[in-house]
Amino acid sequence: MEVLFACVENSCRSQIAEALAKKISPHKFDFYSAGSKPSGIINPMAIKLLNSQGVYLTDQRSKDVSEFINIKIDYLILMGCGDECPNLVAEKRIEWDIPDPKNMEEPEFLNVIENIEGKVKKLIKTIDNEHSL
Repeated sequence: MEVLFACVENSCRSQIAEALAKKISPHKFDFYSAGSKPSGIINPMAIKLLNSQGVYLTDQRSKDVSEFINIKIDYLILMGCGDECPNLVAEKRIEWDIPDPKNMEEPEFLNVIENIEGKVKKLIKTIDNEHSL
């Protein structure tokens, strides 16, 4: 099962979702993230706050959605980036209306991480239910 989290810069929301998904369900599905206009960096506040929760972004990098054009995506999760999100082919497209935390103070940023974590847990449960024997 291939799950791609997409936002504009692939520096914050989608990176957080990918990292949390890999921690919550490390070997069951393949999780990726990408951006329509990748920044080339991962947001330092995202790195700091996730590190404090034992979630590490060291194996991740900011990627362009073009890297996933020829990959069969089962679930494309759009992170609230409106019309700037990519038009990739996917079995299911799901829109999460999540504000971009890149300029938020730490408490608000943590709220966004918590929101993403809740949505990731629900998504994994949904995928499990849809694909159980």
